[in-house]
Amino acid sequence: MAWGFAAPFVIIFSLFMFLPIVSSFALSFTDMTSADIRNPLAVDFVAFDQYARVLSDPDFHTAALVTATFVVVGIPVTVAIALGLAVALNSGIRRARPLFRVVFYAPVVTSVVAVAVIWKYILARDGLLNMGLALVGVQGPDWLNDPSYALPALIGMAVWRNVGTLMVIFLAGLQSVPPELLEAATVDGAGAWRRFTGITMPLIRPTILLGSVLISIGYLQFFEEAFVMTDGGPLNSTLSATLYTFRIFEFGDYATASAASYIIFLAIVLVSILQFRILRRKT
Repeated sequence: MAWGFAAPFVIIFSLFMFLPIVSSFALSFTDMTSADIRNPLAVDFVAFDQYARVLSDPDFHTAALVTATFVVVGIPVTVAIALGLAVALNSGIRRARPLFRVVFYAPVVTSVVAVAVIWKYILARDGLLNMGLALVGVQGPDWLNDPSYALPALIGMAVWRNVGTLMVIFLAGLQSVPPELLEAATVDGAGAWRRFTGITMPLIRPTILLGSVLISIGYLQFFEEAFVMTDGGPLNSTLSATLYTFRIFEFGDYATASAASYIIFLAIVLVSILQFRILRRKT
């Protein structure tokens, strides 16, 4: 009876998740292209040649550097802002707390493509941001067409969109901190910062780990922002690893695209392991 209830999910997962995952992994060891679709069994086994091809591609090096910058800068900024907002909502703002939750979480449930299109207009040379800067006498740059500003602009948009997710997660973690511990620390003379660093932060470390891992997985796979707003430009300054993979797949080189996908998957695993080692609960 249990398998009967689980059968619909198992069938759907097997057909649309497990089978494609196994197939794409096997595909990464072949030389399959779009020309081989009619006769897929005629492809040749090339072992790790596709992985070597991806790792030796200068465009992939650029994409890896862009993605690493996006992750290294984006994750700490997102975590810091989300944690600050969560602390403010948990301690200082009480009556309108549900309203602020909705306001900050609204970008998360909005289509990322719609958000990217709106931000593309905001960051245009004559967009709302530069119009606002002009009011205070500052001439804003062409954010999305300048290699020096394009990636920071995408990082800023990603932080704005994802901070609501972490804020809700962190707020739940803060509300689970036993108030009697904070009261005891206050009686002992601990100030607000000492209570936060000595009691709150250690107790919400697992919550921070969860939020950090979730955000890092999304940032390592960032695609829609670059695809919609800059198409990887200018001069590949916003070419992400997933956009690089998409371009290869679009050209019909399915085996190389599969290899690039699993390199990204390996990067996600390594970053997650690193975060678990840094942020795991310590007694």
